[in-house]
Amino acid sequence: MSACRRVALHTHDILTIAAAIVPERVALVHDGVTLTYAGLAERANRLANALATHGVEAGDRVAVMDVNTPVHFEAYFAAARLDAVYVPLNFRGHGEEIGYPLRHASPKAVVAGERYAPLIAGLSSDASSVGVLAVDGEPRPDGWRSYEALLAEADADEMRFPEGSPEETAVLLYTAGTTGQPKAVMLSHDSFTSFMLANMEPPDPDVEERTLLTLPLYHIAGLQAALAGVFGGRTVVLQRQFEPREWLALVQEHRIARALIVPTMLKQLMDHPEFAAHDLSSLRVLTYGGASMPPPVIERAVVAMPGVQFINAFGQTETGSTIAMVPPEDHVLEGPPGVVEKRRRHLRSIGRPLPDVEVRIVDEDGHELATGKQGEIAARGPRLMRGYWGQPEATAQTVHGGWLFTGDLGYMDEDGYIYLTGRAKDFIKRGGEMVAPEEVEHLLHACPGVEECAVIGVPDETWGERVMAVVVPTPGAEPSEDALLDACHTLARFKRPEHVVFVSELPRNALGKVLKNELRARFGA
Repeated sequence: MSACRRVALHTHDILTIAAAIVPERVALVHDGVTLTYAGLAERANRLANALATHGVEAGDRVAVMDVNTPVHFEAYFAAARLDAVYVPLNFRGHGEEIGYPLRHASPKAVVAGERYAPLIAGLSSDASSVGVLAVDGEPRPDGWRSYEALLAEADADEMRFPEGSPEETAVLLYTAGTTGQPKAVMLSHDSFTSFMLANMEPPDPDVEERTLLTLPLYHIAGLQAALAGVFGGRTVVLQRQFEPREWLALVQEHRIARALIVPTMLKQLMDHPEFAAHDLSSLRVLTYGGASMPPPVIERAVVAMPGVQFINAFGQTETGSTIAMVPPEDHVLEGPPGVVEKRRRHLRSIGRPLPDVEVRIVDEDGHELATGKQGEIAARGPRLMRGYWGQPEATAQTVHGGWLFTGDLGYMDEDGYIYLTGRAKDFIKRGGEMVAPEEVEHLLHACPGVEECAVIGVPDETWGERVMAVVVPTPGAEPSEDALLDACHTLARFKRPEHVVFVSELPRNALGKVLKNELRARFGA
């Protein structure tokens, strides 16, 4: 049993500790309104007491559908107090994208932002399990209570305390579900706190740090960042949804020291015409992840923001967020040519495994592969998921022998850095040869006139699949298909794209990950 397991911590405790050590420190800033740690703890107490009065018990699910607001924090810690399970819903979802999670999770309570209540009300048959409907806004005539009234009627005292183990389920997070219905990933309290105990410091009354949270709280990266902010006693400034100009203004106004973004956000920030006009000198740490980072983008960012320490964090919902990291020192592209070249190579990796998790590259039988050999990335540790809610067969396909098989393919170099070669389902099989899309994409990203690109496999009667590049040109540039195909001549013949198609933009999910299944559906014929 690892050290992290021996000192397992319930997430309920992290707010209690912060409220005890720094009670008057501002915990949350949202739309100009502030809430101290003592205030956050009191509101979480009130909500827990209110939910309990309405029948919410241990194991029940509490769903929240809203943009980034303090309600998410309050609902999370209220659910934790009751040993209930927090279920954040995708506020960008419609119809079955929300109806399925409501049926599948069967929440006892739902809290929604004012604009999302009508959507959920229209799914009344899917929400038949719900006993408490609360809207963060004016009450509605169809059974929705005012969230603020619900809190005002409840006792502010600590009347309920969790009795469950830190290893019990704290959260259900629904995956994107590129095929079929999404899966609900069960993460325990330990999934979050073991990472914090191994990699962070608790609140310090003499050290105050402000962090900007812009990733959605229905995503593992946003939720992990939110809980980490509370664990560290930081002041968390909430951006409802990402908008580049507002992000720049919030960093300047609140003297933000730490933020988490995805590659498309970083590019939008640097491309914004007011980027250079904002004072970002307070920013010390900028963590990015969630999707592949084009090398030209991060190298440009290193130059554009010289005072910032960049960190590339790699993980997925099933791993409880980050399992590998490219540290700040690899982003310093200065020094002897050999050192700079090695660091540039490391920037194309997903980094080295963190100390509190084991990561291996394995073959189809789960056997560990030698350095440089390509296989599936597998992980083991205390903070990986407990499984998929109500889906034991899917769980058994992903977790076996104590290891979680991520579905990501890659290899490890002699320095312990892991390089992605693609998702197993995105790999291109051409005439018996395997083509890693990311290898081709890295080459195309370096070509003049290429803003973004994605490499996919499309059906071919002779070869099974052929390689196609989907390219977004740089504004004002007109790269030719012949020029890009010629640039790929350094690759083995079977890896070279046979066609290039130009598009105005690539389809992406909320965190900027390219939806290659949509590209295959569009261009597969």
